[in-house]
Amino acid sequence: MASPCRKMASRSLIQFMACFGRTAAGNSVFRQFSGSPVCRATLQTNMLTERPSSPWSLTAAVCLQRLPVISADSSPIEQQVTTMMQQMELEKSLLADHELRLLEDAERMSRKQAADYDSDEEDDHRHQETVLAQDLEDSWEQKLKSFQPAPRVRGDVDKDLTSVERCLADSLVLLSKQQVGGSEMWLLPQTQWQEGETLRQTAERALASLPGASFKATFLGNAPCGVYKYKLPKAVRTEGSIGTKVFFFKAVLSDSGPSAAPNAPFLWVRKSELQRYLKPAYMMKVDRFILSL
Repeated sequence: MASPCRKMASRSLIQFMACFGRTAAGNSVFRQFSGSPVCRATLQTNMLTERPSSPWSLTAAVCLQRLPVISADSSPIEQQVTTMMQQMELEKSLLADHELRLLEDAERMSRKQAADYDSDEEDDHRHQETVLAQDLEDSWEQKLKSFQPAPRVRGDVDKDLTSVERCLADSLVLLSKQQVGGSEMWLLPQTQWQEGETLRQTAERALASLPGASFKATFLGNAPCGVYKYKLPKAVRTEGSIGTKVFFFKAVLSDSGPSAAPNAPFLWVRKSELQRYLKPAYMMKVDRFILSL
């Protein structure tokens, strides 16, 4: 048993591989292989040449969101919690300087009204103009009454769907009017992929090519957040063109640029308003990655 093993160990690696190749060639179960790099390169070239092109056309779309500018209105439970936290903070806090001054002024007034009051005890404050803490509060109250905060709800602006300044407490999504086939419909800004560019570059080009808009956006990553595919009508469908795959990318508006024209082919809508403009199947895919902030 040891003699055959010694004979195999004494053979070189090249002789062993040649023997294995002859054995594999005589057996139909195994496939003869070649160690020549030229053969491998030729095989890979043939595979790439014979690979059919995809019948699906690629499109990239961008979900551009304008984040809320002001805080949303508090719900009743949020208002109750806020009131409770303020009361707890007030009970555990120390007196402020203004509150200490109010107590000091009250004590001084009580001394002046007493029968045994001696004005010589307050010679240091005799030649100074006395400004009570209550006088300061009255002046602050007058300034507060003259202050007019900006309105949270603006009727004319909030109804203008082309204005990026509408609904400041909500998150808005940009929709553009796209030509699909022989009809126009509202979609997220999209364009067809061109060879040599990444899908994110395609999404950036779709946003930059909007007519009458100069949006500056920050894209949130290089990977798409969703995909939607649809087939072409049977009348125009061919073996080389079955349908379209749309890859969505998320972005946040950083600068809206100058105001757009009133008849601009795009809208700024809230998430609750998307169903008015998007098709149900398209809306189902978009609804998964749009957050109501």
